[in-house]
Amino acid sequence: MIGAIVTFGGIGHLRPAPGTWGSLAAVVLAILAYEAGAALLVPLGAVLATVLGFWAVPRAIAGQQDQDPSEIVIDEVAGQLLALSFTVLPLWRHGVDSLFLGAWPAWVMPFLLFRLFDIWKPWLVGRADRRGDAAGVMLDDLWAGLFAGISSVILAGLYHGALQPWLNG
Repeated sequence: MIGAIVTFGGIGHLRPAPGTWGSLAAVVLAILAYEAGAALLVPLGAVLATVLGFWAVPRAIAGQQDQDPSEIVIDEVAGQLLALSFTVLPLWRHGVDSLFLGAWPAWVMPFLLFRLFDIWKPWLVGRADRRGDAAGVMLDDLWAGLFAGISSVILAGLYHGALQPWLNG
């Protein structure tokens, strides 16, 4: 069960770039939830993945040399769902019908920004990653998700508040 949780049902075994596959799986689940009218499952999924990750990751890496094996992707799932929550919830609140077709930047930008912050590891993301323990495995992706979510909202605000009126003006 621990292996299934930390690899997100085996997705962490996909190559190359298992973290990207884990992030992409989270995006697909978020889109499916939104399209099914269950947008609140996105932040709920982020909380669930976080809790499960903080429980399962220490058990999965206990006694191993590698404290952050690449097949562990529950951290990417948690961080990606956190990032998506920043765009999914406002769209749902404003009654946007389709996330996939009608508001595709709302999932593309959090995905790209999350992967950027997760790979680049700026500031608190890198600090958490350098912990070298199970908590660091989870925390770096949660920080990356937070930064990606906030950045997505800022970019959306700039587009809708400044660029779009200028283009239409």
